[in-house]
Amino acid sequence: MVTGGAGFIGSHLAGELARRGYHVVILDDLSTGKKGNITALLSPTLHHPSSITHHTSRLSSVDFIEGSVTDLSLLQDVFRGADVVFHQAAVASVPRSIENPELTHRANLTGTLNVLLAGHDKDVKKVVYASSSSVYGDTPTLPTSEDMPPNPLSPYAVTKLAGEYYCQVFRQVYGLATVCLRYFNVYGPRQDPDSQHAAVVPRFIARVAAGQAPVIFGDGEQTRDFTFVADAVEANILAAESNATGVFNVGRGESTTINDLAEMLIGLMGKSVRPVHEGPRPGDPRHGLADISRATRLGYSPEYSLQRGLQETIGVMRDA
Repeated sequence: MVTGGAGFIGSHLAGELARRGYHVVILDDLSTGKKGNITALLSPTLHHPSSITHHTSRLSSVDFIEGSVTDLSLLQDVFRGADVVFHQAAVASVPRSIENPELTHRANLTGTLNVLLAGHDKDVKKVVYASSSSVYGDTPTLPTSEDMPPNPLSPYAVTKLAGEYYCQVFRQVYGLATVCLRYFNVYGPRQDPDSQHAAVVPRFIARVAAGQAPVIFGDGEQTRDFTFVADAVEANILAAESNATGVFNVGRGESTTINDLAEMLIGLMGKSVRPVHEGPRPGDPRHGLADISRATRLGYSPEYSLQRGLQETIGVMRDA
């Protein structure tokens, strides 16, 4: 089961699981996910949730259910028979969480609690939870390791951290195996450049492709650990297939300034535009760099350099 499986990371994860021979059920309310991300994965006939539950012999390798993680009764219905739940569904935006903390709380935290409740009730073997490096906030120590004290700076970060605590409690109290993956700035194909709160990589690519200046919030010397989506997908599958539980950073282990990111993209795309700067955004940490030594014990070893990942992303976005 992949919640948020029509979204950016979730659709890549669902596709890779299907390619490896797993039967995958995608749950997504399509509030930010897109049906087009998963159309190629789906059987010709989409099943109603009741048919998912009562006619499992009719399922193909990938099936889709339109629904929300805020609907506990639906989760209890569709989790029946699931071995692993990859919980990707979320309002995944710091600025949006600042504008609407109640929506973020309901989708991210109530949704996560519902996933854990349904997972426990239906004897799911493991829940792999998509957390975020935003839980660290601003820290004077880099790289950040999992045992450092969190310092969330936005409602989004608070919900991700509280979700981790719920995972810990369900593991300790109820015996539900859980893994929390703290993503560091995942990017790649299918990331929406048109959203008001689009992530920096697709936003930059779209503007540079159109001959427009990429807009940098702040002085651009803030750093991020950019992680290609295929590496994040591999971390999820390793977490599910191992006996591991607990919290793991998922990054590349390298930091890049936003100014350098812009220059790299402009060079790769052969454009002559120059970045422009606007005021910094509230809730954004100044620096990000992952200590991935704990994740390497899962077998995690990121394969994509930033240049390779950007080239692949640019190519797919140009084709689209």
